[in-house]
Amino acid sequence: MFFRKILPRYIALDLGTTNTLIHLDDQGVVVDEPSVIAINELKQIEALGAGAKRMLGRTPPNIRAVRPMKDGVIADYQTAELMLKAFLRMALQGSSVVKPRALVCVPSGITEVEKRAVRDSVKNAGVREIFLIEEPIAAAVGMQLPIEASSGSIVVDVGGGTTEVAVLSLGDVVVSQSRKIGGDDMDAAIDRYLKNRYSIFVGEQICERIKLAIGTAVRVEDEQSMSVKGRNMISGIPNTVEITSNEIYEALSETVGNVVSAVRSTLERTPPELAADIVESGVNLTGGGALLSGLDTAIARETNLEVRRAPRPLYTIIEGMGLILADFSRYKKLFNLRPS
Repeated sequence: MFFRKILPRYIALDLGTTNTLIHLDDQGVVVDEPSVIAINELKQIEALGAGAKRMLGRTPPNIRAVRPMKDGVIADYQTAELMLKAFLRMALQGSSVVKPRALVCVPSGITEVEKRAVRDSVKNAGVREIFLIEEPIAAAVGMQLPIEASSGSIVVDVGGGTTEVAVLSLGDVVVSQSRKIGGDDMDAAIDRYLKNRYSIFVGEQICERIKLAIGTAVRVEDEQSMSVKGRNMISGIPNTVEITSNEIYEALSETVGNVVSAVRSTLERTPPELAADIVESGVNLTGGGALLSGLDTAIARETNLEVRRAPRPLYTIIEGMGLILADFSRYKKLFNLRPS
């Protein structure tokens, strides 16, 4: 047991705009927390993950609750590094005195500058060696698609900050598109709608709850309603309004349209042979945005293709990375993974 504890570990890190997940090579997912950190004026951590998320919009002047990730990449380098160090300590507590090696997923549209920011932050957080993998590839492995075959598969990953669409064949991405639009944009759209329609300010966490409770990507006949409490923007007094599913459909129509447009655009650039395979296999939908009611239907209506939603959309990528770690030598060659 002692020798096992001091051996280098392999970890998988899904550093998302909304959530951070860490998978250990022999334990599975050991960290599953919102990508939020609360720090005081001395740059000391006051809260992390779920505890910090509850503080968003509620902190006194001497404390900041920060989301250091935006659009799938690091937006606040210093706080991202602090957050990562804390999450790694949480994941590796008492299990290793040797810096681990990490498999880290990144959006397919990431720039070299953004890649370097990820590498630097993860290394400074206490990682020995880094292997980067694109999110659509990890998602395809997690959904157990036949990515090594010559047939084509398409993955649509709607995350908190980005939507990744990729057609894969023979172990590689043939056509892909990354758009900086996702679940956070849906929350922002709901916020704008409530301000414009009801002159009420509610905050991002309530917008997220509205989206999950009654949000829909298609117009529905059997409407649901929800009471929403917030502050009236004109009088400044707390107020309550009643909103319906179809109102949220209207609020989300532009954002959903952009997601569907990304799928269409990718399909239009897909080689005919692979397009024929996709007609048979359909579209594979995952990511937190896949939990929006009716998103699969909206994509199916626009593409005339069957859409299959992953059983656990929030965990598809980290589960795929776990499978890669379990047979790392095979996938390392297949995806040409090289240490950074």
